[in-house]
Amino acid sequence: MRVLETVGEPADLKKLTGQQLIDLASEIRDVLVETVSRTGGHLGPNLGMVEITLAMHRVFDSPRDRLVFDTGHQTYVHKLLTGRAPKFDTLRQQGGLSGYPSRAESEHDVVENSHASTALSYADGLAKAYRLRKEDRHVVALIGDGGLTGGMAWEALNNIAAAKDLKLVIIVNDNGRSYSPTVGGLATHLTSLRTNPRYEKILDLIKKNLGRTPYVGPPMYEVLHGVKKGLKDMLAPQGMFEDLGLKYVGPVDGHDRQAIEDALRNAKSFGGPVIVHAVTQKGFGYPAAEQDEEDNFHQVRPANKPRGWTEVFSDELVRIGHRRPDVVAITAAMLHPTGLAQFAEQFPDRTFDVGIAEQHAVTSAAGLAMGGLHPVVGLYATFLNRAFDQLLLDVALHKCGVTFVLDRAGVTGDDGASHNGMWDMSILQVVPGLRLAAPRDGKRLQELLNEAVEVSDAPTVLRFAKGEVFPDIEAIDRVGENLDVLKRSGTDVLLVGIGSMAATALDVAARLEAQGFGTTVVDPRWVKPVDPQLVEFAKGFQLVVTIEDNGRAGGCGSMIAQALRDVNVTVPVRDFGIPQKFLDHAKRAAVLQEIGLTGQQVARDITELITQQHGDDALTEPNPAGRRPGSA
Repeated sequence: MRVLETVGEPADLKKLTGQQLIDLASEIRDVLVETVSRTGGHLGPNLGMVEITLAMHRVFDSPRDRLVFDTGHQTYVHKLLTGRAPKFDTLRQQGGLSGYPSRAESEHDVVENSHASTALSYADGLAKAYRLRKEDRHVVALIGDGGLTGGMAWEALNNIAAAKDLKLVIIVNDNGRSYSPTVGGLATHLTSLRTNPRYEKILDLIKKNLGRTPYVGPPMYEVLHGVKKGLKDMLAPQGMFEDLGLKYVGPVDGHDRQAIEDALRNAKSFGGPVIVHAVTQKGFGYPAAEQDEEDNFHQVRPANKPRGWTEVFSDELVRIGHRRPDVVAITAAMLHPTGLAQFAEQFPDRTFDVGIAEQHAVTSAAGLAMGGLHPVVGLYATFLNRAFDQLLLDVALHKCGVTFVLDRAGVTGDDGASHNGMWDMSILQVVPGLRLAAPRDGKRLQELLNEAVEVSDAPTVLRFAKGEVFPDIEAIDRVGENLDVLKRSGTDVLLVGIGSMAATALDVAARLEAQGFGTTVVDPRWVKPVDPQLVEFAKGFQLVVTIEDNGRAGGCGSMIAQALRDVNVTVPVRDFGIPQKFLDHAKRAAVLQEIGLTGQQVARDITELITQQHGDDALTEPNPAGRRPGSA
């Protein structure tokens, strides 16, 4: 029997011998590689977390002591040790285990966070709550060195340091990387901590030798102890943390289970906030991951990956970069995932990785624009939420020409609720002057990106889906400057396909036409502001239907309906989009099926709507001219 099969809960770890723990660590790595290679997910971060997670559960008593992970993608080992090993082969599968912490799965999961730099704030609140309730419980927050590049983490540290009696242990998992190598002053500082001699060894040596000298030795040691801070800054400059008032332990080898256990027990006994600095290697124990220069197998990449939206954007931005020396790129620690790596290779001096700091990225982009450049900010759509205030008041208010490129927009699927990019087209509607484009295919992505970077007096946004790029859909006509007509067979139903849902709109049109309804399909290309030509065009139809890969509340459908009302156009509007709820993880196609956003389901709903409005004759007596019987 494998050791892992004997671990049903964290308490079982405390019964294991040293050799059994070594065997368990090896078994866990085998399970990680075998499972994640099949299901997809975050392999590298979890391979580096094995010994730290074992130590956390052996020193602390979860769930009484609360373990908070930042970010949640590094909790696979935690899942295996908290009763979920038998179900681990369902990771990221529909109905199976989430790729992030899940309160529905286990009492050992505290927060379902997958956005970085949040764990310290959660931990601060939890520890203060337990103190006020007089509960003898510890809180442990694990944050990567990349997570510490986020400003929110430092806001939390500032408050944690002021509460001297919080039973809070912070583990800094320092592997020198977030997705790619960690950048910035913090990374440089942590590197110095990893590579310089530890001042404790020097201080202990001095104390040992001076102690042998009576009368003179002890007083001299006290003098040296008084200049302790200077000695620290000279030999191991962890003063950055201790200047905040936080006790510092480390650096510790994060792959030496016994060493990390000793450090955590020491920190636990202190009685106040403590930082334990653990040095690890992302992908540890799996040579292929250790040697992967891009991201140490941060996520398993499928073989023979088809050309995706991200690659189309990446190639076109490089072409623009050669033509436009004023175009620069900004990433928030996601150079490769957002497609900016190729631009960085071609133009390293024009590429800025700010770390996991979306707020800073956006306002820095405003400064770059004020300085005469045109920044292109690459983010996942879900992460733009974190920098909305900066976009609104730092970029838009100042009419800065900044282009935001939002990858993974709409339903992303496997990563679950926190990663679905279903909010951007709603929150961006309220930003004055902002222009928002949603390309339906790769060719339109190229066209719209070129149009976006030409706008110098307002923010522009380009958003596209995750995965394989759709086949190009050519327009048969264009109305005005932007409204592409994709199909025209009648004036019963006007189908407005937004971005990646244009193909779905065409599918809906074919199904409606099979029932005798005349349809026209259009793609606005630029969905904010609403094109006046679209409003004028809609007057000639009996029903307007919008289909978007975004939340319905405040989305494009809502804005088109409002635009029609504003000019007293009374054509009914039916909007289809993502319901305003947190969606469970599953493949994109399965999620779209579940929420009713497929061609078949939308066509059925439209047919039912027409039936309710006009009776059964609308279905049984189709008009070849594309008009329902009795329609005007």
